[in-house]
Amino acid sequence: MDLPRSLTEACVYFADPERAERFVALLRWPDGACCPDCGAVEPKYLATRRLWKCNACKRQFSVKVGTIFEASPLPLGKWLVAVWLHANSKNGVSSCELARAIKVSQKTAWHMAHRIRLAMESRTFMRLSGQVEADETYIGGKHDPRRKSHPKNGNEWYKSKQAVLGFYERGSGSVRAYGIPDAKAETLSAQVYGNVWPGTEPYTDNAQQYVRLRTAYIHKSVSHSTGQWAIGDVHTNGIENFWCLLKRSIRGTWIRPSPKHITRFVTDQVFRYNFRHEDDYRRFEAVVKRVTGRRLTWKELVDGPG
Repeated sequence: MDLPRSLTEACVYFADPERAERFVALLRWPDGACCPDCGAVEPKYLATRRLWKCNACKRQFSVKVGTIFEASPLPLGKWLVAVWLHANSKNGVSSCELARAIKVSQKTAWHMAHRIRLAMESRTFMRLSGQVEADETYIGGKHDPRRKSHPKNGNEWYKSKQAVLGFYERGSGSVRAYGIPDAKAETLSAQVYGNVWPGTEPYTDNAQQYVRLRTAYIHKSVSHSTGQWAIGDVHTNGIENFWCLLKRSIRGTWIRPSPKHITRFVTDQVFRYNFRHEDDYRRFEAVVKRVTGRRLTWKELVDGPG
């Protein structure tokens, strides 16, 4: 059967457990299965149990071991449909929507969603170069003075939100964004130094937090406060466009994400933006290829740092 190209085809294609397992195994082990414990190749396949048995250490393992699917009683068919939804839903998928779609509890869907977002992370340490736009924004629900967690002073609305920093590399058209503890000059400068090569041309707005970048970069800025949005090639319209897409997902789908998990929600939108020129199957395949080595337990999700 041909590979699926739509959500409907994916539901039918992965309804067969053996086909779903074979699909994940081929993407995970393109040169043949190997033991996740000792690394031995060519383990024996136990077809009746859909498990492999290592000839060296005698350990039995499934295709789920060492992936975001590990220790989950759900069939791979449901997992793969959930991955398809997250990879291709333009405005993201809420846990309630996912629970209804694949018939699981909201709690289960919430855990699944965070595990899938973990697989969406690029985990690249390459610095950006060329013309790079940098900007910070604040993510969170609308200011509501009735809530105890929100400041009483309306001018301090940002204290109820989470700061997020983003970079847009014009050469590749890719975005890198994540949550930061605050938007102070020390924090922003350190993040720019860690993500952008010295000597690069970073473009920002005229916020005072970026002034110190002039010592290491060819820094140029525009004054948004005076209505100045572009001076030739100097503007931040690329990263601002991404903020619009992200905030649309926040307002319409996720509503009020926890600051603890904000980076994963940002990663959700970053992945789809960076793969925007690919078709649905290629985006889905890219996520499945990243599931190995990214297990996220319930305890780590709830009690961990985020």
